[in-house]
Amino acid sequence: MKLTFSTSRALCLSALIILTATSSAQAVPTQTSTLDALGKQLQVGDVVFIRIPSQPFTKVADSTSSWTNHVGIVTDIQGDEPLIAESRVPLSGETTWTKFMKRSDSGRVAITRLPHALDSQQQTKLRLGVAARRGILYDTGFDLHSNRQFCSRYVREVLNEATGVEIGEIENFATLLSRNPQADQKFWKTWYFGHIPWQRETVTPASLLRDEKLQMVFDGAVRYLDKSDLGS
Repeated sequence: MKLTFSTSRALCLSALIILTATSSAQAVPTQTSTLDALGKQLQVGDVVFIRIPSQPFTKVADSTSSWTNHVGIVTDIQGDEPLIAESRVPLSGETTWTKFMKRSDSGRVAITRLPHALDSQQQTKLRLGVAARRGILYDTGFDLHSNRQFCSRYVREVLNEATGVEIGEIENFATLLSRNPQADQKFWKTWYFGHIPWQRETVTPASLLRDEKLQMVFDGAVRYLDKSDLGS
């Protein structure tokens, strides 16, 4: 059968629509839960991923072919609600579950954990690691070896100190951006004042999320019952 130009164009358009639909489906959250119900499932040591809907965090997600751009770790589940330790702007510290989730775009969240729950000694080490990093300035340069912190480095180091397990992949900017050709290099060149530090090592939220040493507990979105769910 000989294809006309119109037929060929239609077939290409159909293929593009199917491809787009498939990509969109993969990005759509597959689970939903209420904020309270999901909070009750958390365990100390759980790694919690969200999406902050502002730059440069959206560019971080785009540059790693992932929806997530921020991550924290659960440190306490005994109070009124869980506490999430994180490296955030401007200083690292702990945040309530409600306030942490309030920052996520459309309630998007994923939770992963190690195959075995942290024992009491590991939980103590985790909290000591968090305490040692409290009040550290956020590293907008995303440098794995700076004296500041950024979210994925923070979680990686705290969990490793508590359990001996290393999560995430260390990679330099040259490798990271070559793997993701859709990345907005113009933005990053501007972000780094005209020169991307190609050999700088970093670790991304996406690499933590994809790490096979962690098991997926939840991958979806929180639905809020009413405005009071959001807290103050």
